[in-house]
Amino acid sequence: MDVIVLIGRILFVVLFLGSGVGHLTQSQQMVPFAEARGVPLAKLAVPASGLLLLAGGLSVLLGIWADLGSLLLIAFLLPTTFLMHKFWTETDAQAKQAEMVSFNKNISLTGAALALFAFFAHTPELGLTITGPLFSL
Repeated sequence: MDVIVLIGRILFVVLFLGSGVGHLTQSQQMVPFAEARGVPLAKLAVPASGLLLLAGGLSVLLGIWADLGSLLLIAFLLPTTFLMHKFWTETDAQAKQAEMVSFNKNISLTGAALALFAFFAHTPELGLTITGPLFSL
C-alpha cells in the first residue's frame, strides 16, 4: 500500500513541479500573459507562484508535511483557476472550450489536493514519508 501511495504522489506532483520550474525560468514570457488576465502584481506573482508550486509539490512528493504541501497547492490552484481561466468571458468558441478544459482540470486538481490533505492529516502513519502530518483531523 505504501508504494501505491508513493506512486500516486509522484504522478500527482509532476504537473506542479514542471509548472513551478516554468514559472521561475520563463517568467519573462509568463508575466505579460498574467498581466493581460488581470493578475495583480504579475511580476511578483509569477515567480512567487512558481515557488508555491515547487514548495507544495516537493512537500507532497517527499512526504515532508505533505498535508501542508497539499494546502499550498490549493492556495495556488483556487486563485489561478478563477483568474486565468475565465471561460465564461470568452466569445470565441474554441478559446472558450480551451479555457473551460483548463478551468475544469484545475477544479479537479483542487479536489484531489483537498482529498490528499484530508488523507495526510487523518492518517497518522503514511509510510514512505520523511515527516508525519503537521495537522490532525
